This record gives sequence, C-alpha cells and structure tokens, in this order.
Amino acid sequence: MHIKMKDLKMLDKIELAKKQKNLSDEILKLRTQAAAGAKLEKPKKIREIKKDIARILTFQNQVKKIKEKETKKNE
Repeated sequence: MHIKMKDLKMLDKIELAKKQKNLSDEILKLRTQAAAGAKLEKPKKIREIKKDIARILTFQNQVKKIKEKETKKNE
C-alpha cells in the first residue's frame, strides 16, 4: 500500500489532508494494539504507514516551496 508521488500529484489539498489523517489514525490504532501486547499480523505495516505519512508531508512541503518561489517572482 505504498503511496507513490504521481498518485499524490493527482490529489488536491483537502484529499491529502484526509489521507494523512487516516494514516495517522491507523498508525495510532496499530501502536495501541502493539503496546497492549497484542500480536500484530503485519508489524511492518507501522513502518510503511510512517513512510507514507512522510511522503505526503514531503509533497506538501514541495508544493509550498514552489508557490513561495512563484510569489517572489511575481513581486
């Protein structure tokens, strides 16, 4: 379930925020289960979700920097 950058480019700002929130909720649920001593079916899933969240944040930061550069050029 890896998120690819080309998939992120197709989403708008609101959808990205929803995706990030859903992933954050999912990782919280998995961490809670692990802390409670439950055996996770796929412990690797926590790592994958963290990477997906990082990809979303990186993409959002790139978009923000591009907009800042465009604003400076127009001034």
